[in-house]
Amino acid sequence: MNSKVILNEKWLKASIIGTVWASSEIVLGSFLHNLKVPFSGSILTAIGIVLLISSSYVWIDKGIFWRSGLICALMKTMSPSAVIFGPMIAIFTEGVLLEISVRAFGRNYIGFIIGAILASSWTFAQKILNFLIFYGFNIVELYKSLMLFTQKQLNLNFNTLWVPILLLLAVYVLAGIVAAVLGIRTGKSLASHPVKYTPAHYQNQMQPQDFAQRLPFNYSILWLIFDLVCILVSLLLLSLTSWYIWGVAISLIVMVWVMKYKRALKQLMRPKFWIFFGVITMLTALVFTQFQGKALIDAILIGVEMNFRASVLILGFSVLGTELYNPIIRQFFHNTRFKQLPLALELSAQSLPMVISNIPDMKSILKNPIASVSQLIAYSDYRFSQLKQEQNFLPKVFIVSGEIDSGKTFFVKKLVATFRLKQMQVEGIYSEKIIENGERIGYNLVDIRTKTSEIFLRKTFDDAPERIGMFGIYPQAIQMGNQILNHKNLVTKTLVAIDEVGKLELMGKGWSESLASILKNNQHHVLLTVRSEMVQKVLERFHVSRYEIVNLKQTSVEDGIEKILASIGQRY
Repeated sequence: MNSKVILNEKWLKASIIGTVWASSEIVLGSFLHNLKVPFSGSILTAIGIVLLISSSYVWIDKGIFWRSGLICALMKTMSPSAVIFGPMIAIFTEGVLLEISVRAFGRNYIGFIIGAILASSWTFAQKILNFLIFYGFNIVELYKSLMLFTQKQLNLNFNTLWVPILLLLAVYVLAGIVAAVLGIRTGKSLASHPVKYTPAHYQNQMQPQDFAQRLPFNYSILWLIFDLVCILVSLLLLSLTSWYIWGVAISLIVMVWVMKYKRALKQLMRPKFWIFFGVITMLTALVFTQFQGKALIDAILIGVEMNFRASVLILGFSVLGTELYNPIIRQFFHNTRFKQLPLALELSAQSLPMVISNIPDMKSILKNPIASVSQLIAYSDYRFSQLKQEQNFLPKVFIVSGEIDSGKTFFVKKLVATFRLKQMQVEGIYSEKIIENGERIGYNLVDIRTKTSEIFLRKTFDDAPERIGMFGIYPQAIQMGNQILNHKNLVTKTLVAIDEVGKLELMGKGWSESLASILKNNQHHVLLTVRSEMVQKVLERFHVSRYEIVNLKQTSVEDGIEKILASIGQRY
């Protein structure tokens, strides 16, 4: 049985820590942003490092850091901010760097401090990379010329090129060390004197202004491809053509983006965007004429080209961020090794409002940071216990998979008999094979609870209004099945079995509406028998994320039934 119902403990813990981290980004980030606090990104990074390190003294599982970073980064996408790629990459990379350091050096001062330095310094490194990506290597020439100008003006006898970079890097390194020490002290305090979670006694005054419901949008894979092509074409035109060609082409692309995407318009409305545009243009005009002997018009064009490149990338990443919310793309995760990620994100979204309400206000954090973080970690442990208990009580979907005539219906009948021996109720339907003269002529539909049956499929039903394969479908059986499966008519909450979910249901026929209603109602354990080649299609068609598969090629009937009983037994 391949279990995909319950989050393993690593993902469950990462979901909680990632949500706490995301909450600090949303609430405290909003507070720092509104006050225009310098190095606010570094402060938020330091808070994330403290949370990760201190939580590692409570939960020692390997792999939690990078998982928490991934959860936090993806939670960041819930922000309506047009700029999400930069913060997402930074957050995930910080978690990965801390994970690598701890794996290499161990869970000790060295591992935590080196990891914190790397994570904190990444913020600075990413800013430099962003400038290079957005403005190209002309920004390097501009910086070098400004440093040479400063060196001459101040009559300095040493190379000043690396001085500002090294000074800023030292600030980030120091911030990482402080965060690591604070995280270690908090973690040790929690390990020696565990803090019991108590509900927040204050009402958080810092409202998460960056957190909002996403507005409806017509997603399109074609538009996603078009946006990518536009970015690549723009960069090629900037490199290979004259200014009047790339100027017109990029202006048209930006106009299309502004008309299609609100994110692009939001970026263009930012005063910061135009201030940078003006500053870069004026600096290049001044520096390149004074130090590189270029004509004024050529220097201005270099500045404009740098700004057009930055505009394409900033707006392009913004519109790509919109299209990447496409449900088709998110569903892709279900087919990768990150199969538990969607469920972890679902739990994070459910936990977020409660976590936000437990974030201390800035006054409490500044007054006693260790106590504030300890309270958050105590809440995380409480939430972990709560979610783990809840998962044991969640209704489950069991998929019995196999080929034609592999014994799926026999499995259902055997399971019904076993459940009844244990005085556990089962409702639903199964298809009874009808044999005449040694030949299969069709199937009857059987009500599991009452054992009544109705003609369902027959080869001889030539005038059938609908057919499936070689069989004609009797409408009375469809009507009877849907009446049995109407969630209002279901008496038990133990298990509802539906035999042979397949082509009809994928076309929106058969038991499709009844099954969708049962799953949406979320009150019953559900067992479906599905042909192996259709399992993934059924999961996607009915948006099933919590499920277990009993593969009859790999599992005997007896073992499969025992495992289902053990899983349901957590609740009954």
